[in-house]
Amino acid sequence: MGVISESSGHPLETRTAWERSFDYVETWTPYVTLLVGLTLGVLEAIGTPSRAPVTLGLAAVAFLWVLFMFTLAGPRRQSQAWMSSYMAGLLAIGLVMMIYRPGFFPFVITGFVHAFVLTSAPLRFGAVALTSMVINSRIIYPDATSGDWTTYLIIVVIQAIAIGFGIQGGEKISELSEERRVAVRDLQKVIEENHALQERLMVQAREAGVDEERQRMAREIHDTIAQGLTGVITQLEAAGQVRDRPTEVQGRIDNAVHLARDSLTEARRAMRDLVPAPLEEGGLPSAIEEVTDRWSALSHVSAEVTTTGTARRLHPEVEVTMLRVTQEALANVAKHAQASRVGVTLSYMGDTVSVDVRDNGVGIDQALSRNGSIGSSFGLTAMRQRVEGLSGTLEVESEQGGGTAVSVLLPAIALDRADD
Repeated sequence: MGVISESSGHPLETRTAWERSFDYVETWTPYVTLLVGLTLGVLEAIGTPSRAPVTLGLAAVAFLWVLFMFTLAGPRRQSQAWMSSYMAGLLAIGLVMMIYRPGFFPFVITGFVHAFVLTSAPLRFGAVALTSMVINSRIIYPDATSGDWTTYLIIVVIQAIAIGFGIQGGEKISELSEERRVAVRDLQKVIEENHALQERLMVQAREAGVDEERQRMAREIHDTIAQGLTGVITQLEAAGQVRDRPTEVQGRIDNAVHLARDSLTEARRAMRDLVPAPLEEGGLPSAIEEVTDRWSALSHVSAEVTTTGTARRLHPEVEVTMLRVTQEALANVAKHAQASRVGVTLSYMGDTVSVDVRDNGVGIDQALSRNGSIGSSFGLTAMRQRVEGLSGTLEVESEQGGGTAVSVLLPAIALDRADD
C-alpha cells in the first residue's frame, strides 16, 4: 500500500478506509453470494437429488467465470469492452442459474456491485437495470399477469435509478478523494521543498552572518588598530628625525603612546560591538570635531569642522559610519594629499545627513577614480561597504593639483528607530 510521509512522521495512506473496504466487497462479493446461492440451491435439490450435479455444475461455471474474467483479469479490467463482456456473461449465467434454481438469486447481486467498475455512466445504468431485471425475473417467470408486469417494471426502474445514482455518487466521491490525495501529495511535496529551501536559507544566512561579521571586524580593525598603528609609526619616525630636540622627541613619544592606548580601547569596543568612544561620550558633531582636532594635532595640518542644519541623534549605525568615513578620509589626506588645510562639513538636511572632507592637496588623477584604482585600497572599499550597506552614496572628486573631496550621503534614520 503506497504511502506519503507527512512532516509529523505519520504515514498518509493513498486510499481511504472506505475505498479499501469497498475493494474487499468488490473482490469477495461474487464468491460469498455464490456460496450462499449454492447453499440455497443444494437445499432446494434435497427433494430432487438428480438435479444436484447440474446445480454444482452451474456454480462451478459461475465460479470459473468470475475467477478468470474478473479476479485474475489484471490490466484487462481497465478495458470497458472486457468488463462489458464480463458483466454480460455474469448476468447470463445468473439468469440460467435462477431459472434452474431460484435460490441462486443472491449471486446475481454481484451485478450491482461490479457495475461500479464500468466507467461509462450509460453502461453502469444499463448493467444495474439488467441486474435488476434478472434478480426480479421470478416475478414474471414462468407466468405473469399484467399486475406482475407492472410490479416488475416499477421495481426495475426504481432499483436502476436508485442504485445507478448511488454508484455515480460513489464514483464522484472517489474522484474527489483522488483529487484530495493528489492535492495532499502536492502540498506535502511543496512543504518538503519549502523545508529544504528553509534549511538552505538558514545555512546561507549563517554563512552570510559569518561573512558580514568578518567584514565588520575587518573594517573596525582597519579604522582603529591599523590607523592607530600607522599613527604610532608616524610619530616614532618623526621622533627619530628630531633626536637632537629632546622636548619634541618626548612629545612625539607621548603622541604615539596616546594613539596606541586609543587604538587598544577602540579594538576592545569593536570586539564588544560597542559604539566608538567619541560617539558614546557625545553626539556626532562633537565626535567628528574631536577626531578631526586630534588628527590635526598629530598631522600638523590645519583643519576646520562646520556643522549645518539642526543636529540630532541618529541611528548608531549611521553615526558610526559617518565617523569612520571621516577618519578614513582624514587618514588618506595625511598619507597622500600633502595638504596644508582640510575642511570637514557635517550637514543635517531633513531626511538625509552628509559629511564632506575637502583638502587643498595635490589631488589624484580623475581617471584613477573612474576606473576604480582608488577603490582598490581596503580603506575606500570598507567605506563604500559601510555606506552602501545603509543605502547611502559615496563620491570622490579630485582635480590634479586642486585637492580632493570625499562626500558621503546617508538616510537620516532617527535614534528612536534603532530597534526596528
